[in-house]
Amino acid sequence: MSTAESSDESQTAGKGTDHAQPPRRIIPPPVVASRPETARAAGDTLRDVGVVIVAGGSGSRTGSTELKQFRWVAGKPALLHSVQAFMARPDVAVVVVVLPKAYAADPPPWLFQCDVDRLLVSVGGRERHESVVNGLEDLPEEVTIAVVHDAARPLVTDATIDRVIAAAREGQGAVAALPVVDTLKEVDESGRIVRTVDRTRLWRAQTPQAFPRQMIEAAHVAARRDHVGATDDAALCERLGLPVVVVRGSERGLKITEEADFARADALSLLRDE
Repeated sequence: MSTAESSDESQTAGKGTDHAQPPRRIIPPPVVASRPETARAAGDTLRDVGVVIVAGGSGSRTGSTELKQFRWVAGKPALLHSVQAFMARPDVAVVVVVLPKAYAADPPPWLFQCDVDRLLVSVGGRERHESVVNGLEDLPEEVTIAVVHDAARPLVTDATIDRVIAAAREGQGAVAALPVVDTLKEVDESGRIVRTVDRTRLWRAQTPQAFPRQMIEAAHVAARRDHVGATDDAALCERLGLPVVVVRGSERGLKITEEADFARADALSLLRDE
């Protein structure tokens, strides 16, 4: 994982950093096996999808002392957009929100506007992939499809979620992505152009990314064994030769990284679902 990515996903040095490590599970998980109504939602839809929303970054690159995933964008906190988008789906059994340690024991109250019977809060790790593992470990056994999403992409569309889950149900990993449309230049250390890169087969990866649960868990186990990190979960599957495909993402899938991205997200929120 690059230094920039590590920095963005590192634990915040803010509120409560001197506190002891809180328990991993803050909200009890739904007991799917003993409550048949949670295994199938309205319309007899099987609830077998578990979602891990990674919200453990400090947001230092936005220049704000407030966590970027807690800041308001398009009318509500950024994190709440994603949580509500996934909970609106009848196939989602549980959403695990991975927060920095300082916030996991005392999540923001607006988070509980969601269906708390399907909400878990987990503690983030030092790096992004550690946070994902913590979230995956908290999924109930009944989950067979695991979806990983970055809270820094608050405007995720239901159509995009549909596409990644449908592809994962075919036994492969799926990455929401958009084809590269700009001309790409490779440069040397001095900034001199070395060559123009063929963009024909290049895509910009986004989240959500969906996988058969056993696939993504095996990929993370192997990464931990080999001391390998990555900026996204698909890369961990790719290194093992596991099948991963791209599906059409959305321009609304902007990742909020810098301060100006909040204004961009506000503007993108006016676009229709893609």
